[in-house]
Amino acid sequence: MTSLTGKERPYRFEVSASAAEVCKRFSGLEPGEESGASVSVAGRIMLSRPQGRYVFIQLKDSGGSIQLFGVEGVAKDLKELGRLSLGDWVGATGEVVRTRRGELSVKVTTWVLLAESRHGLGDKWKGVSDVELRYRRRELDLWVNDESRARLVARSAMISHLRRWLEGRGFIEVETPILHPVAGGASARPFVTHHNSLDADLYLRIAPELYLKRLVIGGFERVFEIGRVFRNEGISPRHNPEFTMLELYQAYADYRDLMVLCEQLVSDLAREITGSTRLVYGDRVLDVTPPWRRATMFELISEHTGVDVSVEMPLSELRRLASGLGVPVQDGWGPGKAVLEIYEKTTEANLWDPVLVCDYPKEVSPLAREHRSAAALAERFEAVLAGRELANAFSELADPDEQRARFESQMALRAHGDEEAMELDEDYLRALEDGLPPTAGMGIGIDRLAMLLLNAQSIREVIAFPTLRPAGGSFRGPASAGLAGVSGDDREIFEQ
Repeated sequence: MTSLTGKERPYRFEVSASAAEVCKRFSGLEPGEESGASVSVAGRIMLSRPQGRYVFIQLKDSGGSIQLFGVEGVAKDLKELGRLSLGDWVGATGEVVRTRRGELSVKVTTWVLLAESRHGLGDKWKGVSDVELRYRRRELDLWVNDESRARLVARSAMISHLRRWLEGRGFIEVETPILHPVAGGASARPFVTHHNSLDADLYLRIAPELYLKRLVIGGFERVFEIGRVFRNEGISPRHNPEFTMLELYQAYADYRDLMVLCEQLVSDLAREITGSTRLVYGDRVLDVTPPWRRATMFELISEHTGVDVSVEMPLSELRRLASGLGVPVQDGWGPGKAVLEIYEKTTEANLWDPVLVCDYPKEVSPLAREHRSAAALAERFEAVLAGRELANAFSELADPDEQRARFESQMALRAHGDEEAMELDEDYLRALEDGLPPTAGMGIGIDRLAMLLLNAQSIREVIAFPTLRPAGGSFRGPASAGLAGVSGDDREIFEQ
């Protein structure tokens, strides 16, 4: 293996063509034909075959691969070229030819080692399927597994199209703080950090919601943000502690307007990325063509369990029904939380075709507006596809007095040990007192959307660097700490 030290490492290399451009431009060359044109290409060595007076190398760049054809007496330092390791970065210059065996090649005259791969790709990377190795050495996984690279490229295209789609409908992209003085905007346990100069604890945001609504109050009638959020919770095929969220807010709209926007957004993205609104997820067809079904949580529970439940039922009766379904109800829960738990444990995972699950209990929707025709419910829906939540949306609660009362109820839950309950945010309440017009908001998990569109069964397949346990060890604390809140099936996968 050739080793580079100090200033032996090149500062730059002039690339005149990518592998894909060479293949396209010279596709018409016949076997044994020379082009008379010289190019400079660069990339990693993925295969090397020294054969006496010749060296054949497969060189791969970000868009494709091309053969380097080294010939004794033509290529500089041919023997050294043949000694390079798999994974080394090389820049090469030469004439484009097609060998007598029909392989389009760059017939090398000069070459330079751009960076050595000290560990090499080696045979262990050929067709590697060990997920632990792939995620820990993602930079090498991307070279040897074309599907891994293709998914990240498609994810980038999805987000780019999503931005254009929203901007075309009058939405403005904004950025809001990641460090929050109050953990708010969603029900989740936050990560805590400390600001030395202020001598104050801050929280990595669990949602940008409250800041985005303050922008609506400030006169931005349609806003969105695509950014990282952080939730100190379990890891599973559908959960990563840091993930990417789209949140958008539209003034003068309600949750029914966002039902239409949600199904149009997802179906248009599906058509753009896959060419169709009929997706294949796993081994099943998932048709996201609008309109999607609208159904209340209570209707869906009845359909899947044969049991009718209601938030108007006595809590004792809900406990009895839940027990019959194998769903435990904890002390301190009200009827709304009990119904939600029944739905999540018995029904949600069985909803395959797209459905907009409407009218959640107000008790579990502290930022959503009270339903106009049912005081115990909120104007909220979740979009569920392939048995998992993709979007959460509601008509926004705009009454500052009602919002304060909801926050105080959340604080009471927090005082009784609910670490995911919200805190009271005085800055947000003060902003509400300046007037929030009728507004609807929606959050969509970008990673889960990418999973659906790219047929990925694990969220880690669509994140460049997913969160993992430290190599060779475990996180400090109880062995199960990193799996808190993870279901039995998911736990089996991640304890292996």
